[in-house]
Amino acid sequence: MADATMYSEDMFVLLVPGNEEVFMEPDELLDKLKIMLEQYSGVLPRDLQKFDLVDQQAQHLRDTACEFEVTPGVSWQWYAVRLEK
Repeated sequence: MADATMYSEDMFVLLVPGNEEVFMEPDELLDKLKIMLEQYSGVLPRDLQKFDLVDQQAQHLRDTACEFEVTPGVSWQWYAVRLEK
């Protein structure tokens, strides 16, 4: 289970194979995860199957995971980051 401090972070970094890292606010990451899930053609992991809406699935992923395999051997990863002010 993810550490609860992850939820309070202001920024995430998203790593998608073949792309540069992207820094995002929590809502931006949520939108990207929704798009990724809408395009996902595989069988959802058991913990996501209990949610009926893509919005709920994306929020669960953002709040409890840091990786999702979109195709065999290809995963999106995201991490909470703290930027220096």
